[in-house]
Amino acid sequence: MFKKILVANRGEIALRIIRACRELGIKSVAAHSEADTDALATRLADEKVCIGPAAAAQSYLSIPNIISAAEVSGADAIHPGYGFLAENAKFAEVCQSCNLTFIGPSAEVITMMGNKSAAKKHMAEAGVPTVPGSEGPVEDIKEAQAIAKDIGYPVIVKAVSGGGGRGMRVAENPAELEQFLPTAIAEAKGAFGDPSVYIEKFIKNPRHVEIQLMGDSEGNLVHFGERDCSIQRRHQKLLEEAPSPAVESDVRDELGMKAVKAAASVGYTNAGTMEFLLDEDGRFYFMEMNTRIQVEHPVTEMVTGIDLVKEQIRIAAGLPLDVVQSDIGLRGHAIEFRINAEDPENNFLPAGGEIKLYNPPGGPGVRVDSHLYTGYRVPNDYDSLLAKLIVWGRDRDEAIQRARRGLDEFIIVGLKTTIGFHLQVVEDRRFIDGKFSTGFLENLVESGAK
Repeated sequence: MFKKILVANRGEIALRIIRACRELGIKSVAAHSEADTDALATRLADEKVCIGPAAAAQSYLSIPNIISAAEVSGADAIHPGYGFLAENAKFAEVCQSCNLTFIGPSAEVITMMGNKSAAKKHMAEAGVPTVPGSEGPVEDIKEAQAIAKDIGYPVIVKAVSGGGGRGMRVAENPAELEQFLPTAIAEAKGAFGDPSVYIEKFIKNPRHVEIQLMGDSEGNLVHFGERDCSIQRRHQKLLEEAPSPAVESDVRDELGMKAVKAAASVGYTNAGTMEFLLDEDGRFYFMEMNTRIQVEHPVTEMVTGIDLVKEQIRIAAGLPLDVVQSDIGLRGHAIEFRINAEDPENNFLPAGGEIKLYNPPGGPGVRVDSHLYTGYRVPNDYDSLLAKLIVWGRDRDEAIQRARRGLDEFIIVGLKTTIGFHLQVVEDRRFIDGKFSTGFLENLVESGAK
């Protein structure tokens, strides 16, 4: 087992990893920017090393600074969390060359699954249903329009190296495709340094459902059921739940085993998530794979009783999976609400500021993952996530009731948050009935809570 792990991240995920290290008897090192000197993760880690100024490019995205911090502190492994360098193959390679264990999959697998076009091709070869579209990046508008004509409009243009909705445009007809293709290419180049885009059939009113996977170095792979992540803003998730109210047990088993088979075909190790679209007719299509722990991993932990972060660390240390597939069952229902420093009444505009009062909810079935405390100043330099409220119930109805209670109790004074938005969601009849798609937020804004 590792003696010391450098946590190359910030916020609630850094704190989550530090707590997992403590339970495993491993020393933790917080690699922090100047802006996070007083962050809770920095305070609670066994050691801390400043890796640069507030700007992420000079700190959390600086591979030399992070490697230096690991070497100076004597860490033997690095946990990247999510975001920043978590899916950076070069970072994984550098860790290996410096005799540091990267807690995640291999650089080769990150590269393969990070290229969405190549990942889609590989998944199709492994027998996983994929959305009809181009076999690789499209070269020009002529090729794009030929593909779109073949698969039928509407189509969606996606960045090959993309994520979070960037480099993504939906075209309803040839004129829109001609207009949006250059925009998507420019955005992809600016956001990811890669202008390559591909085209898929656009699935109307889909559910966004993902399968949590975990594999060890001995070739054992298991899945932990699915999460429903359909409630989103501009392709970024706001609320997740497990299991999905739209997935029957037989479909869950089939989808889980196909995901396991596909992951095994690339020699996948550590934590990963396969994301799918579920159309209105109940058909599933592979969308992408995230080669890291997810923001929403707690809902899976709540319904399975398995600590996924500790399992990540154990596997990276060379230990086999602590569970087999038959050990994994889903108990009850869990929902996660992302509490962001955003103003829902002003197009979810992010806002930093000082936390004048922080009082998280508690009670049966309530968990809060957060790095906040009263007096903490939220920097404007990073993601707006403040906290995650996760509730568990014996069934979905009880989980929703606990969500209402938890959101009502949650007090954050000093800046705008999405707590009020989530209170709207849990009162909306479509959410209560489990009948919603990725267009839920737009419909909520247009019609108001029902």
